Amino acid sequence: MPSAAALTADFQTLEKFWADAPVRTVLPNGLTLVVRPDATAEVASVQVWVKTGSVHEGEQLGAGLSHYLEHLLFKGTTKRAGRQISAEVQAHGGNINAYTTFDRTVYYIDLPTEHVGVAVDVLADIVLHSTLPAIEVKKEKDVILREIDMGLDDPDQRLGQALFETAFREHPYRHPIIGHREVFEAVERDALWSYYQARYVPNNLVVVMAGVPDAAQAEAMVAAAFGGAKRRKLAPVFMPAEPALLSARARHLVEKVEVVRAGLSWPVPGLAHEDALVLDVLALVLGHGDSSRLWQAVREKARVVHSIDAMNWTPGEAGLFYVSFMCDSGRREAATRAVHATLRAAEKTGFREAEVRQAIRQLVVSELDGRKTVSGQASRLGMAEVVVGDLDYSRHYFRRLRAVTPARLRDVLRRYLRPERLIEVSLNPLPSGEVVAAAKAPGAGKRPAWIERRVAGGARLLMQPDHRLPSVHLRLFALGGATTDAPARRGATALMATLLTKDTKRRSAAEVARAIEEVGGAFFPFTGNNSFGVAAEVMPSDVGTALALLGEAVREPMFKATSVAVERDAQVAELQQDLDDVVTFGRRRLRRLFFGEQALGCDSQGEIEGLRQVKAADLAALHRRLLAAPNVVLVVTGDFDPAVLGPKLEAWLTRLPQAKVLERKTGPVAATGPVVAGDFVEIQPRQQAVVFQAFPGPGRLDEDFLVAEVADELFSGMSSRLFERVREKRGLAYFVRSARVTGVRGGMFYFYAGTAPGKEGAVITELNREIVLVAAGKVTADELARCQTRLLAGRRMGRQTNGARAMQAGLNALYGLPVDDDAIYDAGVMAVNAAALAKFAKERLARKWRVQLVVRP
Repeated sequence: MPSAAALTADFQTLEKFWADAPVRTVLPNGLTLVVRPDATAEVASVQVWVKTGSVHEGEQLGAGLSHYLEHLLFKGTTKRAGRQISAEVQAHGGNINAYTTFDRTVYYIDLPTEHVGVAVDVLADIVLHSTLPAIEVKKEKDVILREIDMGLDDPDQRLGQALFETAFREHPYRHPIIGHREVFEAVERDALWSYYQARYVPNNLVVVMAGVPDAAQAEAMVAAAFGGAKRRKLAPVFMPAEPALLSARARHLVEKVEVVRAGLSWPVPGLAHEDALVLDVLALVLGHGDSSRLWQAVREKARVVHSIDAMNWTPGEAGLFYVSFMCDSGRREAATRAVHATLRAAEKTGFREAEVRQAIRQLVVSELDGRKTVSGQASRLGMAEVVVGDLDYSRHYFRRLRAVTPARLRDVLRRYLRPERLIEVSLNPLPSGEVVAAAKAPGAGKRPAWIERRVAGGARLLMQPDHRLPSVHLRLFALGGATTDAPARRGATALMATLLTKDTKRRSAAEVARAIEEVGGAFFPFTGNNSFGVAAEVMPSDVGTALALLGEAVREPMFKATSVAVERDAQVAELQQDLDDVVTFGRRRLRRLFFGEQALGCDSQGEIEGLRQVKAADLAALHRRLLAAPNVVLVVTGDFDPAVLGPKLEAWLTRLPQAKVLERKTGPVAATGPVVAGDFVEIQPRQQAVVFQAFPGPGRLDEDFLVAEVADELFSGMSSRLFERVREKRGLAYFVRSARVTGVRGGMFYFYAGTAPGKEGAVITELNREIVLVAAGKVTADELARCQTRLLAGRRMGRQTNGARAMQAGLNALYGLPVDDDAIYDAGVMAVNAAALAKFAKERLARKWRVQLVVRP
């Protein structure tokens, strides 16, 4: 556990960040501007926070006006046509998006710093000068109806709505943010326009900027773009208080799902209450991580759930303390009893100082994690200003956090998590046998060069120091993944990777979890088609702990039969849970149709039947074969001194076992076509239909990999021609885009679109049309430049975190590519032209190779 001295050092680290205070300005028209300058940033984030959400819709409560407006503000202004908005942002290497919550709507653009003026101008235009074209209002209504259907097809969303409807009888939280279908369908443009005029006024806006070089320049930009809007009256919105809960409530739904999802919640005070942060700590102690009380008692000992966690949700003046779990059918009541028993035991025996310190360290790390990207920094400033009303909230929060004691945790547990205050919801499978009715590339980064070393025995070490954040990321890669699984044991490598983070010869799984969580770190497995491994992220003072855990995981794992059974069942449950999502179900079915029994026929998590056959001996054999020095790359990024840490890492790597180098392969991938081309239909009890089309795609080492990168960007995104025609002009689909399954050699390039039943044929026609156009070379210079700029800027944005840079470098090293391949990537992307895309479409996206799948009701 972190000592008192370590926590003091943590808080001193945070004080250094808080010393760099943001600049807050209120313009004459009432608009608030918050800026965090950073002269060294490569990427900037500009966000407009509109202080209006679904709870502010007044007489139209439940109509989803805020979310409807969020969609429509991208459809045209007095200055720009709809498609120009995203196209202009993407032409400058940026991403534009938005989201709506109960109490706010946020529009944001992340882009290279040199183009921040574009972001300010575009956001001011859409927020203040949107025209809400009547034809777009109608089209977006159809799109949102599809989105509502997607929610109805998502079991987790259905359970969440059941929770809010059960917990809140008067407060507007009881209504879905997207609106009730019947109420939403009745919304007319006049109501939207009135709401827009009433709520989108400068005195109800907060502009947040992070990553900009100079606060004065930022203010000048915002004043020029937003300052001309006049302050207007802003009527208060009546917010009924939720009556006190006098007795327990429960709602249990029975539907066609594969596993049980359940939640136990209790009403708690809002964000400003003095108990809110104590409840935050309690949630971490009870249900965050594998060493938490609920995980150990309910999952590891009682073994009645596959996963369980806890959270304290406090958005404003009212909140919920929520324990959620997933279990097999027939075990919900036993799991619920185990949760209550754990709470009552904690109430009786109290908590340990070590648990409180561990939770505080986790909150400190979370605060630091929020500063990894400029978008995250801007979001935290927006939350402090809009939701809390205090830009210094984080400082006050952590100063008060230091006063939290085990006694206070016990006190809030007793006062709030009482049986008579329980709100219980669940989503359960049907009883057995029942059925349901049917341009110029952005500049390269300025980080230190990679230090590369090959260690005796064949392992490779990559290091990149970066002292901007007090965090160190260690990621160990090995060749393997889905492509090394035996056909009858698909998912074994993913299971093995999970078990590496559990029991070792020196520690139990609970002790491993406690060791990393005590220091507020993260320790987790990862698995892909062609690689797997384990990663740890800690503060610099805790690198020793991370190395010890990595070493034990790689050299001394214990594949205990009991742990194998628990984690195997959890992985199976996750696969079963995926079957409840129509898009994931369709994607899995598509892979099997395309690749057949080949390695890429399922993703890295495997298949249910194969997983159930995996035994501890299988995992031990996989470990011996794969985790050997010549097959391993260790990557370290973050706040460390290579001269000090490097020798320790080299010594650590020399202790890895020796073995024959694993051959790089993906198995026989359909280089000349799928296993069986053709058209297929799956009937499912869903609200929506999903169309898939799959074709042979390149692998990571294939010559046309970068052409596929550009093609994927060309077919995807809000300003793509396909999106514009299918979703915007014709309103045929809520989402439409391309994606890939990538091996080392060979893969699958596919399209998918969510549509209304009966419109599948029209969507297929449009997909076919788009392929024909690209094959004919009909890609404009502007479209190509947009794709190239977006890819290169996206790569820059993707390098903001230590973990992301470690992932990219490690995979490159593992596959025999240059560790730092930015220059190669940039040049390759910029070299792709319309002729290369036409060749790609003719050869790869030919009709003879196509596997088409329609999943529909």
